[in-house]
Amino acid sequence: MPDEIQDRAGMPVLVCDPAGPPITTERDALDLIGAAFLGAAVVAVPASRLDPSFFSLGTRFAGEVMQKFVNYRLRLVVVGDISGHLATSSALRALVDESNRADQIWFVPDLDALDDRLRALADRPGARLA
Repeated sequence: MPDEIQDRAGMPVLVCDPAGPPITTERDALDLIGAAFLGAAVVAVPASRLDPSFFSLGTRFAGEVMQKFVNYRLRLVVVGDISGHLATSSALRALVDESNRADQIWFVPDLDALDDRLRALADRPGARLA
């Protein structure tokens, strides 16, 4: 399945194919942002597509990618099991916890969890959906 924009919980989401090309550079992240501009407000990226350096905060790759999404006012959602990465990094655990308390960057185990987050967001008074 190619990356495609899907309606998920009333929100247009670019759901990225787990078998798609790896995201190893800022340019790769910008390509996803460009694809999202075709009508998505959220980009759901499988954790398996992210270069391992994304989960090693010392490389600053995660920060660079996340900042690009914030700058372009798009939500980034990392979808999948990242427990192996979390087990080895307290800094990553803190980043994930902090991100999941906010509305811009989320880490979720699967697309059903993403749908739950989007529905909860839509139910909040004054929430910005797009």
